[in-house]
Amino acid sequence: MSHHHHDGHEHHHHEVEPVEGSWQDPADDRPIAVARRRFLAGLGVAVGGAALASTGAGTAAATPRPTNRWGAPQRWYAGDHHIHTQYSGDGQYTVSQQVAEARKHGLDWMVITDHGGVAHQKLSIDQVAPDIEKARRSNRDILVYQGLEWNIPGAEHATVFLPPGRGTVDILRAFEAGYDGGILSTSVANGGRGLITRSTSADGEPYALAALRYLEAQVLSGRTEIALMFANHPSRRGVDSPHELRGWRDAAPGVAVGMEGAPGHQAAGISKASGGRGGARGYYDSSPGVDSHPGYAPTATENPYRTYGGFDWMTAKVGGLWDSMLAEGRPWWITSTSDVHQVFNDTLTPGPQDHDKTGSRGAPVDSGVKQSGFGDFFPGFYSQTVVGSRSRSYADVMRGLQAGRVIAVHGRLIDGLDLRVRALGEGDEQGVTLGGRTFVKRGGSVEVTIEVTGAGGPNFAGAVPKLAKLDLVAGPVTGPVSDRDALSAPGTTVVKSFEVSKNRSRFTHVFRDVPGSFYLRVRGSDGKRLTADGGPVMDVVGDAEPWNDLWFYANPVFVDVV
Repeated sequence: MSHHHHDGHEHHHHEVEPVEGSWQDPADDRPIAVARRRFLAGLGVAVGGAALASTGAGTAAATPRPTNRWGAPQRWYAGDHHIHTQYSGDGQYTVSQQVAEARKHGLDWMVITDHGGVAHQKLSIDQVAPDIEKARRSNRDILVYQGLEWNIPGAEHATVFLPPGRGTVDILRAFEAGYDGGILSTSVANGGRGLITRSTSADGEPYALAALRYLEAQVLSGRTEIALMFANHPSRRGVDSPHELRGWRDAAPGVAVGMEGAPGHQAAGISKASGGRGGARGYYDSSPGVDSHPGYAPTATENPYRTYGGFDWMTAKVGGLWDSMLAEGRPWWITSTSDVHQVFNDTLTPGPQDHDKTGSRGAPVDSGVKQSGFGDFFPGFYSQTVVGSRSRSYADVMRGLQAGRVIAVHGRLIDGLDLRVRALGEGDEQGVTLGGRTFVKRGGSVEVTIEVTGAGGPNFAGAVPKLAKLDLVAGPVTGPVSDRDALSAPGTTVVKSFEVSKNRSRFTHVFRDVPGSFYLRVRGSDGKRLTADGGPVMDVVGDAEPWNDLWFYANPVFVDVV
C-alpha cells in the first residue's frame, strides 16, 4: 500500500492575516513573538507563511494529466499520531509490536504517545526512548516519532511530538514535568506548587498556553527543528471549549495546528450480537459534566458527545465548530488516528507489572482467548492520516502536517485524492491544494477540480469499499469573532454534491462572481448511512459497525479576495 509519488514543483508561501494575541500580531511585544517575526523576516518569508506553505501543481482543466496515487506533485505518506504501548498504564503492546503492525498495515510514519503523568515522567520516558531508537534502526522504511499524550491543563488530551534529535527526550521530559495536567493536579499531595486542583478545571488554562509557548521557544532556540500538537478526541467529554481551541492556536500557531477529526477506538461500537464490545465508537458515550462547556448541550436531534460516521461532532457538523474556526480564516487541521491501547479480538492482554511503580506494564501476555471487549484497531488497519510531504524525512512529514496537506481516511475508502483550486483568468495555471491559500479578484471566478480514485483492492476487513458521494463544502471567511466561544458558521453549506459511479472520477465546480474571501473543503462517503440531507448519521451506542459507514475528510483551501 504505497503512497510514494513525486513530481517536481516549487513551493509558494502565502501571507496569513495576523491573529490578535499571537506572535503574528504586530502589536504583540512578547520577546518570543518579536523574535519569531524577525526570524521569518530574515528568511524573506511572509509572516505565517511557514505554517501555510502550499504546493503548486496541476495544469489547466483543458489539459488532462495523469493523477498519481494521492495526487501530485509531492509524495504522500500514511500515518498515525496516536499510539500507546506498555508504557501507558492502560496500554499493553511493546514498541516493536506496534511498529510491526503499522508497517504491516501500510503506514509510513507513526508517533508513540504514551500517557503523561507522574510515573511516565519519572520512569517511562527513559524506558521508551531506547525502544523507539531500536525500532528506528530495525525498520528503516517507517518513521517512528517519540511523543506524548499530554493531559492538557484545563482540557482533554493532546498528541505532542518532535522529530529525533539530541534534545528531544530532554524537551519532552521538561515539558511533561512542568505542564502535564496529571502532574499539576497531584502537586498538592506531592507538596509542589498546588496551582490546579483538577486537570479538567478551568484554572488550568493559563498553564496550557504557557506549555505551548514553551514548545514554540524550543523551536525558536534551535533545540528542535519543529514541534507539533494535535488535540485528541476533542468532543468526547465536552471539556475542550471553543475559546481554548482558539487560544491554543493563537498562543503557538506553528505548534498547535489541529485536532483529531476522527478519534480512535473505532471498534468499540461493534455490537455484542456481532461479537463486539457493544459500546460507543471512539468511546464517545459521555454526557455533560461539571467542567464541560455549556454550549455542548445535547438536543433531541443532535448530541456533541457522540460520533457521526465515526468522526467527531466538531468536524462532522457542517457549519459547526471546525467550520467556525475556518470561517475566521484560522488554519486548523484535522486528522484520523487509532488511539490504540488494546485491539479488538486480539488474544494478548496486559503484562503483570505495576505501571505506577515501574513505569511499564511489562510485555503483554497471550491469553489464548480473543478479547471481544477491546475497542481498538492496530495502526493503519482502519484509520489513516495521509500527509503530503516533500520527502520521507521526519521534519518534512511534520511540515506537511503543519501546513494542512492532510486527508483523514477510514477503511481505505479512497486510494487517491487530488484537490486543485485556482482563480480563472489570473494566469494561475497551477493553483493550490490542501492547506493552501490562493487569491482572486473581487467578482472573479474560482475553479475547483476534484480527482478521486477509489479503493483498488480490499481493506483490512476483506471488502472493497465503494465511494458513493462527494460533498464540496464552502463558507465565507468573515474574520475573527468577538465571542471566542463561537461554535457555528451559519454561512457554511454543502454547495455541491457529486455522485460517484466510477473508480476514477473527475469533478469540477466553479465559484462565479466571488464577492468575498471564502474557504472550501471536501468530504466523501460510502453512502450506506446518511441523513435526509446527505450528511453523516449519529452513531448508535452499542450498534455502530465501523466498516459499513466509511468517510474521508480533506483539509481546506482558503481563497482570499484582493
